[in-house]
Amino acid sequence: MQVWGIRLFFVVASAASCYIIYDDPWVTLIGLIAALLLVGAELCLQVPVLRGVIASLIGLSIGILISSSILHLFSQLDDKLKVVIALGIGYIGLVTGYRFSTRLSFSPVLGSDGSDQHVDAPAGKIKNNFKILDTSVIIDGRILEICQTKFIEGTLVIPRFVLNELQHIADSTEPLRRNKGRRGFDILRALQNNPALEVEITEEEVPHLPEVDAKLVHLGQKLEATIITNDLNLNKVAELQNVKVLNINELSNAVRPVVIAGEVIQVLLLKEGKEPNQGVGYLDDGTMVIVEEGKPYIGQTLNVEVTQMLRTSAGQMIFTRIKEDEVDTHEQQDLRSYSRSW
Repeated sequence: MQVWGIRLFFVVASAASCYIIYDDPWVTLIGLIAALLLVGAELCLQVPVLRGVIASLIGLSIGILISSSILHLFSQLDDKLKVVIALGIGYIGLVTGYRFSTRLSFSPVLGSDGSDQHVDAPAGKIKNNFKILDTSVIIDGRILEICQTKFIEGTLVIPRFVLNELQHIADSTEPLRRNKGRRGFDILRALQNNPALEVEITEEEVPHLPEVDAKLVHLGQKLEATIITNDLNLNKVAELQNVKVLNINELSNAVRPVVIAGEVIQVLLLKEGKEPNQGVGYLDDGTMVIVEEGKPYIGQTLNVEVTQMLRTSAGQMIFTRIKEDEVDTHEQQDLRSYSRSW
């Protein structure tokens, strides 16, 4: 209602100003129609309403002052031309105000997104300490455990278009996608039910950008927020546009235990490696372990010696070789098994 009050005030003030300045009913009608068209344009553009209206009014006021000064200097101009100049400069001021409203932060007065359904910064917390969750990180589910450990502070923001994408996944005819979507809603419900977390759903929409990733980056810029994701492509695009990103996969890689060359670890070999005669196993945290000459021991648990550790954007890999005493032990076991079979 407050926003519509501002719009109504703008329309009435525009018509009244034209009448007071020119004392002409036709000019007043033109001013009224122009104001209504501007309000209609603002509604069609889906501007963050309150912030956009205030910034546009400020720009319009500055435009009117400039046009008044110009018309005062050229008072000999025709009245109709004066109206055109006044409306033209006023419109330029209004559009300029709108453009600035998309780039400047009005959060001390309006909240970070400037809309009626904005996300309020909690009292005593850091301003604009917002974390936007993307669809992939919600489905992944690890965000719940991370938040429960209190490693992430601030307000978790879930845009409406992310919920719509999650709903689309949950309605999929493919069982796997459908289960992922439903799991995402379960994670969101758990986040909302946690009294230690602040979760807000924002209705902020970005209609001129069709892709969800582009909308997230745009919203991150507008709210001065951090995007939480495990999507590597979104990570790169956001960083190129100077939007802060927290990548769950990078966090997972960072907290994995570090091993050094010469250290002995135990691993169950599960499959063949890409190179000839390699065996591959995994640690409890999912780290891939590649064992040279390990192919004959697939299905067995070995003590292996670390030769090299490699970190990549996709994760961590450990290269190892079988200890000599381990080879001797398994050869003896194989010999005993062969003897018993005879």
